[in-house]
Amino acid sequence: MKIKNVEIAPGESRQIHLKIARLPTHTTIELPIYVFRSTEPGPVLLFSAGLHGDETNGIEIVRRLISQDLINPLRGSVIAIPIVNIYGFLQSARYLPDGKDLNRSFPGHKTGSLARRVAYALMNEIVPHINYGIDFHTGGANLNNFPQVRCDMREEQNVQLAEWFSAPLTLDSKMIDKSLRKSAHRLGKQIIVYEGGESLRFDELAIQEGINGTLRFMKALDMTAEAPAPSRQNMIMKHTIWVRAKSSGMFHPVVKPGDAVLKNQLLGTITDPYGDFVYRVKAQSKGWVISLNYMPVVNQGDALIHFGKP
Repeated sequence: MKIKNVEIAPGESRQIHLKIARLPTHTTIELPIYVFRSTEPGPVLLFSAGLHGDETNGIEIVRRLISQDLINPLRGSVIAIPIVNIYGFLQSARYLPDGKDLNRSFPGHKTGSLARRVAYALMNEIVPHINYGIDFHTGGANLNNFPQVRCDMREEQNVQLAEWFSAPLTLDSKMIDKSLRKSAHRLGKQIIVYEGGESLRFDELAIQEGINGTLRFMKALDMTAEAPAPSRQNMIMKHTIWVRAKSSGMFHPVVKPGDAVLKNQLLGTITDPYGDFVYRVKAQSKGWVISLNYMPVVNQGDALIHFGKP
């Protein structure tokens, strides 16, 4: 395996620094990449996190997998990238300095915008080596996501990968144009997305579920000997909707991410700041709370709760 002219032989573990660009201060920005290879042949896995720089739970998952020596494979190889969007991470921001969303910039371009250059480096130096991948994310814009895997259920192999991971929830999610997942799929590489918790907040449940699911994923490929059993039965959500605010005001949820709810069950209330009214938000059908908006001040039409049904 060769990444940026660095040869990694079977049985070797290497840290490679992939040069991306430099700041106006002449500070070089490099992307640290960790490679773990077994002497036994087998599949190559990619574990990537931090495509959005404020999604710290995914970054922490990959960090712990590396620091706790959990991803040295019995066969095959693992490529781990804890932080893809170094710029966003430094600024606690979702995007890059050019305002672009990295996960909408693939497959990238060698001489394009900063986001497209980072995407190009991944697609040309990393993705060609892999067979499968897990891209770790966190809820954005004040959303707390219950631990979940997103895969395109029209793709049989994608469904298999989600079953190997066995997160508490699996969502049927079509591939998004210009995302890492879709661009890799066009090259015959299968990537699933794991999401858990909220941006800029550590969520121990989301982190641990991400680690445990990764180990189950590796065990299914005979790349590790042991893996924790799922903490709860995997629920497949084939239909999802957003419950939106019908009035502006202050949102007070009474449910939590992961809760099962019944039709007409109270989900929360919206009040005005002056005590003039209370609007009751109720479930329109039976289902599960996939994601919850923790922003207290909402406007009419804002997404409050992501709701899923089998």
